[in-house]
Amino acid sequence: MNSTAACSIVAKKACIPVAHVEAGLRSGDMSMPEEINRLVTDAITDWFFVTEPSARQHLAHEGKDMSVVWDVGHVMADNVLYQAEKLKLTADTSGLEGDAYKRRHARYGVVTLHRPSNVDSAEALERIAAVLRAVSQELPLVFPVHPRTRANIEKFGIDLGPGVELMGPQAYMSFLHLWKDAVVILTDSGGLQEESTALGVPCITMRENTERPITVDEGSNVLAGTDPAVIIPLALDTVRNGGKRGRRPELWDGKSAERIVSILAERLA
Repeated sequence: MNSTAACSIVAKKACIPVAHVEAGLRSGDMSMPEEINRLVTDAITDWFFVTEPSARQHLAHEGKDMSVVWDVGHVMADNVLYQAEKLKLTADTSGLEGDAYKRRHARYGVVTLHRPSNVDSAEALERIAAVLRAVSQELPLVFPVHPRTRANIEKFGIDLGPGVELMGPQAYMSFLHLWKDAVVILTDSGGLQEESTALGVPCITMRENTERPITVDEGSNVLAGTDPAVIIPLALDTVRNGGKRGRRPELWDGKSAERIVSILAERLA
């Protein structure tokens, strides 16, 4: 997101029109660096491509010209649907790092954590660790660890329990291979909320807010907050009963990029 804001500023100063894909997303949390970058970028954007109704509403509230706001769906959904189909046609997945873990575990959950609010203090990280220890008693968890998160786990002496297996950051296809078949995803990611909704994988987001409410309203995501007393029952219910599947939003059909290109071609003709 730093690159998005930086490129937008440079383009604007060079009198080049700025088109913002995923425009209008808002968490309302100014402690998130991404939120600042979204606001900065949308302040100087010329053409807004939005992924969900809430984004259109935010832009209208901020006084943007709605004649240059388009509902196009989500290019992230384009990509994950394409890559999932490609993965389905891959006869040999043994070269993907997560494949060995999948072969050892018929059922498992996937964890990702990187937000400062969850990992940069011992108290916050211990809350999440309590969730992982409890859930992993019933379901093994695999945790590709962000470098900062790993450093803080070691720094604070956090015990995740024997049911959590750590691995390094994953390449896109290796990680997709892991999470697409998970019983549940436990995350504080933004993008993974959307990708899991695109593929219908139950996702529990361990944050107090989300800039992607369509994943909760329509998709497979549950916004659980950061209190273990709330997250643990939700996670265990998913493990035992299958969890929330939701549905893929209407325009998340794999054709978002085509719609964007068509609009840009018309505008730049």
